[in-house]
Amino acid sequence: MNNLKHAFAEKLLAINAIKLQPNDPFTWASGWHSPIYTDNRLVLSYPQVRSFVKTELTHAVIANFPEATAVAGVATGAIAMGMAVADLLQLPYAYVRPKPKDHGTKNQIEGRLPEGAKVVVVEDLISTGSSSLKAVDALRAAGFDVIGMVASYTYGFPVAEEAFNNAGVKLVTLGDYDHTIEVAAQTGYVSQADIDVLKAWRKDPANWKK
Repeated sequence: MNNLKHAFAEKLLAINAIKLQPNDPFTWASGWHSPIYTDNRLVLSYPQVRSFVKTELTHAVIANFPEATAVAGVATGAIAMGMAVADLLQLPYAYVRPKPKDHGTKNQIEGRLPEGAKVVVVEDLISTGSSSLKAVDALRAAGFDVIGMVASYTYGFPVAEEAFNNAGVKLVTLGDYDHTIEVAAQTGYVSQADIDVLKAWRKDPANWKK
């Protein structure tokens, strides 16, 4: 087991930033029914967990994208953590909206990055990857060189892996679904029957129903 992903799962399960409810599924905004819900924004309320996540995301940037000259966060979930990473790295920072504002300056990218900057994108959660890659597209359209993305968590859907590969974006995450299930099983958070349900969901999340 990856020690970092193990620690990440333990910490986020402990503060209920990751919730597993195989017998009382959540409904996502997409309409999907899911036995898991992830809210990384709760990390901001717990100083020790917040420090852990920002430090490990920063380490991920240094280890995988040492050539980065700027950081961009994806709105809204990764705005705060992206800024924290940029601050530790002492790099320029901006955040990217899902679409341009319809008033004022009509910006989609909020902030000012150096021309032609090598940008690493910070994201909080990867599901299908669609919204994350829209931020990449916006940065590239503005003339920046997106060299990769670091994210707090991924569900590990094949569709997301394919999307990132097609976009030519290297993705590095601190936590993932598989390690979360392992930790939940080891700590007694879920039963073996629950694990079977959780694994079944991941095989076909769009059509799964409890």
